[in-house]
Amino acid sequence: MNKHIVREIAAALVVVALVGSPILLVNARAQNAPAALPDLIGLLKATPGVLGVEAARTLSGKQVIFAWFENKQAVLTWYNSEAHEKLMRLSPAPRRPGGPLAGVPDDGRPVLAIASITIPALPADGDLMAARTQIAIELYAPLPGGLAAGGRFAPSTVKVPGMIEVSISKPSATTAPR
Repeated sequence: MNKHIVREIAAALVVVALVGSPILLVNARAQNAPAALPDLIGLLKATPGVLGVEAARTLSGKQVIFAWFENKQAVLTWYNSEAHEKLMRLSPAPRRPGGPLAGVPDDGRPVLAIASITIPALPADGDLMAARTQIAIELYAPLPGGLAAGGRFAPSTVKVPGMIEVSISKPSATTAPR
């Protein structure tokens, strides 16, 4: 077999493993633990004001969920939801003294929430929260500018002032590679 084809197959398997691992983690939770974490992606997508949700696994082993919210109020809708309240009870984290999103301006801009968790190995007892070595929720807002060629990581409903969006045309059969 040609070395190029072997490399392509290996690269495809790595991508499948990286993209599929959050799904595998969710499935393993459901199979191993009677009190497994809920379907976070489904719950987020069902929340009013959520513009889109993605999941990934980083090179360092973090399981990550990216959730784009229409604005601060949409984040608060998720934060105050029954599902999020249950999750907060699983981890005794300190609460923000000024309340949730105390330092986030209510300026109507979209908010990106990135939730990450590191679980080095799935525990036999299914207690993922006890097995975690890292957990974080971080909030970001889009800056003006940027370039999107052929699509974006963020949903198209996330409005970014000054974003340049261009399409990429596929090479035609008559176009010779350079």
